[in-house]
Amino acid sequence: MKILGSGHALPKARLLSTDIDTRLGRPQGWTERHTGIASRYVCETEDQIDLAELAACRALAAAGYVATDVDLLIFAAAVPYQSIPATAPLLQRRLGIPDGRCAAFDVNSTCLSFLTASDIAASFLAGGSYSCCLVVSSEIASRGLPWETDPLVASLFGDGAAAALLTPGDGTAGVVAARMETYPSGYEDCALGAGGTRYDFHRDPAMFARHAVFEMDGRALFRHTVSFFGQFLERLLDTAGWRREDVDLVVPHQASPIALSHLAQRCGFGSQSIVNIMHDHGNQIAASIPTALHFARSSGQLADGMRMLMLGTSAGLSFGGLAMIV
Repeated sequence: MKILGSGHALPKARLLSTDIDTRLGRPQGWTERHTGIASRYVCETEDQIDLAELAACRALAAAGYVATDVDLLIFAAAVPYQSIPATAPLLQRRLGIPDGRCAAFDVNSTCLSFLTASDIAASFLAGGSYSCCLVVSSEIASRGLPWETDPLVASLFGDGAAAALLTPGDGTAGVVAARMETYPSGYEDCALGAGGTRYDFHRDPAMFARHAVFEMDGRALFRHTVSFFGQFLERLLDTAGWRREDVDLVVPHQASPIALSHLAQRCGFGSQSIVNIMHDHGNQIAASIPTALHFARSSGQLADGMRMLMLGTSAGLSFGGLAMIV
């Protein structure tokens, strides 16, 4: 599988940590000192499809393709535009891809959605079912944050979208190994309970509303990650036949500054080999990995022939990784 083009999109509005300090009645610098994040972008006039369309168009333009070249469109996000239908068909229509021209569906493995969708795309491309896949992640995290109950968790997140255009490899580029492991013992570590069938809005609207904001037990999540992620990484590298020193660049989920520090210190990767955009973007849920990927590609940090790891964690609790020669 070859990454031919990538693109990203951000809302116009930028929320500074100093603005959050004022909102919370805290001294200036308090939020950034506790989160490590100076700013993040939030949607005020844009919607999720606006961001997705812009990121997709930029990825297509970077590759020198047009939307009608796409025969597989995967929308990969933790939270869809609406419950039913899937978001991908709406994005197909916004991109001007005619009826029947492509297959379009959604993939949701929360923060790992882009990675999971890319793995699925690699299988389809290798099997010859499709020849040109567009994977798009777009998230509006700012809609359901716990500002009243947990402002430090709320201040970690930002909105954004990113996309990648994928085609069959040229003999050198491709996926070397892919792995995902799930640990449901961490199922309650992160949750956004409302919106599915668990809470009935008609029978108990108060309960529905109470669970319509994101909840995270940071200590439990960190404990599970420390306990299991190192072994997961070893198994992924073993499958790829790589050692840590073979990896040129790590493109991780931008979960938190603490998570990125853990990746550098405990997993044996130097900070210079880890793409880190947390300071100015925050955690963009599923859009964070492709946004980091795009920044690495556009800055020259990631070049053809390099060995790349895309890594992350997701609510549930899952660990995922894709080892790839780009």
